[in-house]
Amino acid sequence: MSRAEWGVVVADDEPAARRGVRQLLAGFPAFAVVAECRTGAEVLDSLDRLAPDAVFLDIQMPGIGGFEVIGRRTPERMPAVVFLTAWDQFALRAFEAQALDYLVKPVAEARFAATMARLTRQLASAAPARREPSIVVSSARGSTVLPLSEIDWIESADNYARLWIGPRSYLVRESMDALEERVRGHGFARAHRSALVRLDGVRQLAWRGGGLSAVLAAGPSIPVSRRRRAAFAAAVRARGI
Repeated sequence: MSRAEWGVVVADDEPAARRGVRQLLAGFPAFAVVAECRTGAEVLDSLDRLAPDAVFLDIQMPGIGGFEVIGRRTPERMPAVVFLTAWDQFALRAFEAQALDYLVKPVAEARFAATMARLTRQLASAAPARREPSIVVSSARGSTVLPLSEIDWIESADNYARLWIGPRSYLVRESMDALEERVRGHGFARAHRSALVRLDGVRQLAWRGGGLSAVLAAGPSIPVSRRRRAAFAAAVRARGI
């Protein structure tokens, strides 16, 4: 393949180990490293933001270890997992966590190539069921996965952002700028400083009270600021609305 087809997260608290995985992956151009993580918390954040296809995961990392990463996210919501660790005694537990493979450092190139062949086969066979981009919202009751295609709009709420799906809303502790970066490539646009709107959910653009508003199919009417009016209207029209 001439270009990267699948995204990979490399997670290890040692820079040299991460660099080693990058060097091994360089021989497989269908795979691109989309993030390097030093801690389990960084891994969880990267999984939410980037939806990678695979993660090379160390077992012992500061704070949250590899197994806890899987436990918090659940095996069903993990990408393909390859453990790459200096510890050989956790292999059984790794496969019980539905890992694709378990590599003990230092790993030989031939052994790594065999893993990559398995990983390629698995990802190729699962291509039609590729995960939909989503935002995971955590609360005292657990985690909720919100597919971006179901979120109608997002509004600023002090130090949080409120994600609206119909009449229901969910709070996430993230800035509007960070959220805009995450959703911009998935059909969202800023209506004003404190609102992001999913363009496919816009039913019409209407002039109300001397200003332009985006009327959503879900019901709400979101004002569009004067500064963003032209760009927002063009983005809506480009989607045939």
